[in-house]
Amino acid sequence: MHAMIGLKRGTVKVVDYDPGWVLLALEGCRAVRNACDELLVDVQHVGSTAVPGMPAKPILDIAAALVRIDSMPEIVARLTRIGYIYRSDDGDAGGHLFVLASSPDVRTVHLHVVEHGSSQWRDYLRFRDLLRDRPAIRNKYAELKRSMANSCRDDRGAYTASKAGFIREVLHNNKDSADHSGNRGIQPE
Repeated sequence: MHAMIGLKRGTVKVVDYDPGWVLLALEGCRAVRNACDELLVDVQHVGSTAVPGMPAKPILDIAAALVRIDSMPEIVARLTRIGYIYRSDDGDAGGHLFVLASSPDVRTVHLHVVEHGSSQWRDYLRFRDLLRDRPAIRNKYAELKRSMANSCRDDRGAYTASKAGFIREVLHNNKDSADHSGNRGIQPE
């Protein structure tokens, strides 16, 4: 049985956790690593699909850490060759965003390319690990996600914005938690 993955662009739907997401993310991380090899330091499965038991939009979030920011033109070229579409540079709001689609309007992967060692990279890993390690935070976030999915069904931008304050607060209130190097994530090789 294959994991359910994919969501129409712009829409919001939160589904129960699917253990099959782990294998799909492993394959996705491996494909990014193989395509960009020496240009990347690390590739990790992040976001809610990387947290066992966490409800999520059925879109995998993958973060890739660049060796050097000036390699972005080559990163774009290589990722385009394996089917990714470069969407934008969201700066501090998510890095360089690439999407993978199963059909023209159905997104399956959001790939966030950021500088290695940047606060964005650390925050992706730290938030994921806090959700994995702290049931109280995980449950509160799950409740928020389901509530916002119901009120923002056709507005993914509003849904994402509605979670930003919670994420900032959790990261701020847990500054002293270990700075994870990503060794608990999916290792693509």
